[in-house]
Amino acid sequence: MTDLDVPVLIVGGGGAGLTASALLSQLGVETLLVNATPTTSTLPKAHVLNQRTMEILTDTGAASEIYRRGTPPEQMAATGFYAGFAGHTDAGRRLAKLEAWGAAGADPDWAAASPCATTNLPQIRLEPVLRGRAETLAPGRVRFHQELTGFHQDDDGVTATVQDRDADEAYSVRARYLLACDAGRTVGPALGVEMVGARDVAKEISIHMTAELSAWATDPDVLIRWIWVPHMGTLSVLVPMGPERWGPESEEWVFHLNYPADDPRALDDTQVEADMRQALGIDDHPIEIHKITRWSLEGIVASKLRVGRVFLVGDAAHRHPPTGGLGLTSAVQDAHNLAWKLAAVLDGTASDRLLDSYEPERRSSVQRNVDRSVENALNHLAIGEALGLVDPDLTPAEGWARVRRLWSDDPTDAEHRRHVARMLVSQSMEFREHNVEYGYTYDSPAVIDDGTPAPVPVDPIRVYEPSTRPGSPLPHAWLDAADGARLSTLDLVRPGRFLLMAGEDGHDWCEAAAKLAERHGLPLDAVRIGHLDGDYLDPRCRWVRLRQISPKGAVLVRPDRFVAWRHLDASGDPQAKLAAALGEVLGRDLSS
Repeated sequence: MTDLDVPVLIVGGGGAGLTASALLSQLGVETLLVNATPTTSTLPKAHVLNQRTMEILTDTGAASEIYRRGTPPEQMAATGFYAGFAGHTDAGRRLAKLEAWGAAGADPDWAAASPCATTNLPQIRLEPVLRGRAETLAPGRVRFHQELTGFHQDDDGVTATVQDRDADEAYSVRARYLLACDAGRTVGPALGVEMVGARDVAKEISIHMTAELSAWATDPDVLIRWIWVPHMGTLSVLVPMGPERWGPESEEWVFHLNYPADDPRALDDTQVEADMRQALGIDDHPIEIHKITRWSLEGIVASKLRVGRVFLVGDAAHRHPPTGGLGLTSAVQDAHNLAWKLAAVLDGTASDRLLDSYEPERRSSVQRNVDRSVENALNHLAIGEALGLVDPDLTPAEGWARVRRLWSDDPTDAEHRRHVARMLVSQSMEFREHNVEYGYTYDSPAVIDDGTPAPVPVDPIRVYEPSTRPGSPLPHAWLDAADGARLSTLDLVRPGRFLLMAGEDGHDWCEAAAKLAERHGLPLDAVRIGHLDGDYLDPRCRWVRLRQISPKGAVLVRPDRFVAWRHLDASGDPQAKLAAALGEVLGRDLSS
């Protein structure tokens, strides 16, 4: 006997688990989420939420509150590099300032990519918003301080034991599927899943504090301050945490400090605070420390993302250095990729084969994100080497002397200045990694190759180039509805439903879609879009430029807004073509 029977058991109440809970609830899937700790995260960890992630959080209904609480766009338009912070004649001198994440709307590439803007909200404040939304959508089924203590799976599902820590009682849960969103603490190790990749690259200390730093924190448009500390020969990072004011006036901050992997000073809170004060140059300036966190910089991916009826999601599947802000965003995107597939299988729309696409699709994306995060971190070290500050024997006087070469009038320093300037600008690989954040593509049985060659990117990291080639994210374009309302192409994709987007002369495709949907009970919508004719009009001709089909062609979009298939022109038998495509994606025969 089991005490509770649910289609999906979610283990872990962080960003991945809470997003999965909300998305599945909105798709009509009953879930239970259990989380071992009594509260959401108390760590000031991930904070940047990119455009793709904000699209997904819009789907959950949480985006408006996240934008309201998050950093104002004008105070996260840039990132800055500095020589020291305070306490020295040259401290706080800016070495470089780079535009970041669309430059508060000034970069047209970001505005063209998505109706959603990148924002910034620390995880300690994001997760309560996500929890509130998940609890609203699934009352009584989001349970904190309840811990998974054991589980086993069979051909039909998973049986788990959960300990209610408040009531000191155990109960059993039977589920069709289990989502491991537990940061790899329990489920993955129990299944023998290994984490593969670079470990212990460096030891990091994060200090969450309240402090008045506006006298030294210049540049109100800068979010992340990368502070090279000449008198210590190390890199430190300072990030505002709000919650009510941002920029230099922020009430709270997080300070990150690097230590060698075997440095015993990192274990002593008193020493860590002293090192922070020395690095910042603030002596006995009043601060209130809320939490000191120790963590290892690593870039690892699980050897398996699916084991039978168990799926690894978020930090249970991959862990990243924070550089690039790709960890939490990858977790949210994992949940989004998986939620519609689970819903489709559970309601009979698709066979279980559809779930096999989760691993190849997400593995390619998260491996790239992990690699990019590591590369971003290593490039910061390369900047330090260019500055001449990565030297354990460097004295404070020598450190400042080396940094002063950047504003020296000595002609012999000219080439050095050019080299360092180029290295600093190269970190646009972290703050303008638009194709990494938004242009990632999928290749799996749930994507049907149309035989067209993969495009050669202008820049595989920095430049997102919209496309309707199968596996690509659906391009954003503003459309006009019949009632005069303006909406994005992305808005046409309704939760849990496929969308056939035909050209203005694609009547046959739309009729075929309607017949298939009725015959097989498929969640399939169809629209025609053109500049002069269609169910929706393309006033700026942007969709016409991006769709890569003729007026008689069609593009099939999955519920997660990725292109599943396209047909460039008309077909002699559109119903058969569309049935074959949908059948292949869903893992079922739609030919009859």
